[in-house]
Amino acid sequence: MKSVYINEDLEDIRAAVRAFVEKEIAPNVDEYEAAGAVPRELLTRMGELGFFGLRIPEKYGGIGLGHIASVVFAEELGGCTSGGTAATIIVHTDLASPYLTNFGSDEQKERWLPGLASGELITAIAVTEPDAGSDVAGIRTRARREGDGWLLNGSKMFITNGGIADIVFVAARTGPEAGGSRGISIFAVERGSEGFDSGRALDKMGWRAANTAELRFDDVWVPGDRLIGDEGRGFYHIMGNFQNERLVIGGQGVGEAQKALRLTIEYVKSRTAFGAPLWEKQAIRQRLTMRQAQVDAVREFAYKAAWMTDQGMDSVREVSELKALIGETVNRVLYDCVQFHGGMGYIRESAIERMFRDARLGSIGGGATEVMLDYAAKRL
Repeated sequence: MKSVYINEDLEDIRAAVRAFVEKEIAPNVDEYEAAGAVPRELLTRMGELGFFGLRIPEKYGGIGLGHIASVVFAEELGGCTSGGTAATIIVHTDLASPYLTNFGSDEQKERWLPGLASGELITAIAVTEPDAGSDVAGIRTRARREGDGWLLNGSKMFITNGGIADIVFVAARTGPEAGGSRGISIFAVERGSEGFDSGRALDKMGWRAANTAELRFDDVWVPGDRLIGDEGRGFYHIMGNFQNERLVIGGQGVGEAQKALRLTIEYVKSRTAFGAPLWEKQAIRQRLTMRQAQVDAVREFAYKAAWMTDQGMDSVREVSELKALIGETVNRVLYDCVQFHGGMGYIRESAIERMFRDARLGSIGGGATEVMLDYAAKRL
């Protein structure tokens, strides 16, 4: 379906990402799932091809495009049938790297952005803690001044890429506990720093190809020039990038739902029961057609919300509504797709079974549906 928000350049990006997914990623996702991680060689290859530089300025080796390019990129990655594989990539490109692109100093950008664009360096963002997820103001990890740097102490939970990232952007409290949203700062912590332990990879229901880890910081000394953005402004940096994060997770969800529908329509057209293909059953084809209509609608909503953000418009309500709607939609789509695959939809060798497990995180990660609806409700 053509969209007024998608120009020829974005269609070229879509075609390039789709071709790469079909040739280099989709045939290998079973291996990634079994290994619990995406091979570094794949990430390096994507960097070499320019996929990691869509949002990075040209002077640092990127292309310098906007939010809508990220949505298209994530949408095509969502079609690889492995949510963890797609997540590994977009956490680097759109959840973590923008902290450096948007808030880093010129020296920091010159030091790290070329490596982020090329895939030489992989990143993660560490905000979530055991007692603080969407409630960013509740984080307890602390950084106190020590000489010309900071001593970092605390832990982070559910950090995608946490065990493979070369640079982790860590949110820590640098002001008083009573400050709430005030007094939070962002630090770039490099792998190998003394006292920094990525801990065990977490055993998850879905997104099994993504390395997800608990991070621990025990008197990690962080040089003063690793502070990203302004001291004490980290909360606002995080909330600003949440817009980008939710758009991209939404794009991934659209791609997942569309791929699941394609696989299911193919299946029910070839699977025979009671003397005819399942597609001939009115209830089945009508349900799948309704789900396709819903995916078409939410895709266009994603493009509009991304376009609004690129235009500098206030899009918090739209992005919040979008994140809630896509999370719920992809789960409903995958429920029906498993149902119409019958017993095969429940077998581990089926892509639909994996996608069903992966989709469940769509209404949790990046802002739970309930939190997103509350954000939107406050703006009605």
